[in-house]
Amino acid sequence: MEATTVIRRPLLSEKATASNEAANQYVFEIDRRATKTDVKNAIQAIYKVRVLAVQTQNRRGRDRIYKFGLVPAKVTKRAIVRIHPEDKIELF
Repeated sequence: MEATTVIRRPLLSEKATASNEAANQYVFEIDRRATKTDVKNAIQAIYKVRVLAVQTQNRRGRDRIYKFGLVPAKVTKRAIVRIHPEDKIELF
C-alpha cells in the first residue's frame, strides 16, 4: 500500500496528547487493511522519523437507534506509533 493511503489522519484527543507527552507516542487512524509494517513504513516516509514500535486497534463503532431503525456506526482501525526519543512529529 502507498504511504498516503495507509495513514488517514492523526487523532488528537486528550488521551492521545497525554501519551504523546509522556511516552513519545502518536495515534493515527489508518486503513483497515494496513498491517503494522505498512504503518511503520508510511510514518517513516511521510514524517521522516524513526519508528520503534507500532500497536494497532480495531475499533468497533457503537450502533445507534434512530426513529427509522438501528444504524451501525463505522468501524475504524487505529495505530499507536512510538518513535525514537530524539525525533518529534509536528502535527500543528
